[in-house]
Amino acid sequence: MHTIAASILRVSMGIIAAASLSPAALAADIYPAQLVAHALLPAKTTIPAPADAPKDLQISGKYTTGTLVENIGSIKGMSSNRPTGISLPFTGQPVQGHSGIQYMADGTYWLLTDNGFGSKANSPDAMLFMRQYRIDWDQGRFVPIKTIFFNDKNKVLPPRITHQDSAPRYLTGADFDPESFQIIDGDIWVGDEFGPWLLKFDSTGTLQAIHDTKVGNKSIYSPDHPTLQLPAKPDDALPQYQIKRSKGFEGMAASPDGRYLYPMLEGAIYNHDSKDYDSIDGKNFLRILQFDTKRNTYTDKSWKYVLDSNEHAIGDFNMIDPNYGLIIERDNLEGVSDKACKQSMTDSSRCFAKPAVFKRVYKVKLDPKGGMAKKVAYIDLMAITDNKAVARKPLVKNKSGKEAHFVFPFFTIENVDIVDANHIVVGNDNNLPFSSSRNPNQADDNELILLKVTDFLKAK
Repeated sequence: MHTIAASILRVSMGIIAAASLSPAALAADIYPAQLVAHALLPAKTTIPAPADAPKDLQISGKYTTGTLVENIGSIKGMSSNRPTGISLPFTGQPVQGHSGIQYMADGTYWLLTDNGFGSKANSPDAMLFMRQYRIDWDQGRFVPIKTIFFNDKNKVLPPRITHQDSAPRYLTGADFDPESFQIIDGDIWVGDEFGPWLLKFDSTGTLQAIHDTKVGNKSIYSPDHPTLQLPAKPDDALPQYQIKRSKGFEGMAASPDGRYLYPMLEGAIYNHDSKDYDSIDGKNFLRILQFDTKRNTYTDKSWKYVLDSNEHAIGDFNMIDPNYGLIIERDNLEGVSDKACKQSMTDSSRCFAKPAVFKRVYKVKLDPKGGMAKKVAYIDLMAITDNKAVARKPLVKNKSGKEAHFVFPFFTIENVDIVDANHIVVGNDNNLPFSSSRNPNQADDNELILLKVTDFLKAK
């Protein structure tokens, strides 16, 4: 193709592509990401409940059908209509659902588990905990160091918890849905989706304080907040809430000095007066709030993060420095394109009907005065180079069938943090046993990938 003609075509294609993107996305440039190392924690990894835990917690996953099922392994794990090959209930507690990560100065990683099996109703026997690991990148292994189980033995929580009368008062996935965390001066701050709440635990996992969510002077609730109750009569007014279920605090960054937390909602706030969700030019935006850890209160600052599509969600949020941060934005799809269902297939139980398309890590700039969270750069998690052949899962060829990339095709990608000036770490939430993203009928492992993204981290 002639140079001039090729240039015209590239410009034309750019205009067409730009027309389909939000204003926030247009400012962001794509940067390459190189896979440096890859570590796996096998899907069916479990740990025993503590010796002093109630008997009910020695077996988990008994309520995932909506009724009590106690026979171990009698319920098939399914992702849509695809069997994942792992069944529950489980003996012990599954080490899954990694929903937050923090890279530590000593080179170890803390990983947070979420509420268990996906909802308040089906997770009363799923314990809430976080684990510290050393990642053996050479061998691709997670090496556990320490586990902290969350509890409310000081009876801080006003509402009743699942194990109200047990001495240790361990917390479960029916009490909270922890999706993000920060360790500051030994305390563990957790962002929850049910309230949504901001929770403060001490270094042993004992609850110290609980903070309702405030935007300005207004409290923000999800339908799972315990103060919301159905009226006594069907013709009475229903209680109002502003956040969809499972759209509370998903990511939560912290300022480098630990003074401020930046909890980030996964869903746009609904305004009952205008009868619409937060949006700019038809694109929903998510609120990033600021919480002062010294004064234990929300400040008047907040930022708006505009989604590329109203169907997208965010997975995690961590700061790089005082003004720039990393945010995962992704679609609600899973699966690899080379195992997509073909038009001739009538059985979609062994292929991906709608493979993953949009999985990105954005670099954003937070104006110190508040306002917008501007997208300045991104990496595509569906097109990672593997020049050193370190991937522990198969590569996926592009549409031409010539070039192969490492992809991160998970429904939920919920872990990102900066490691150094050249590298970030990214991890998935494997939703055990309800996600199968690499193989249509094989439950996902927990994965961590170390990416070299020097230019991306330098972008302004």
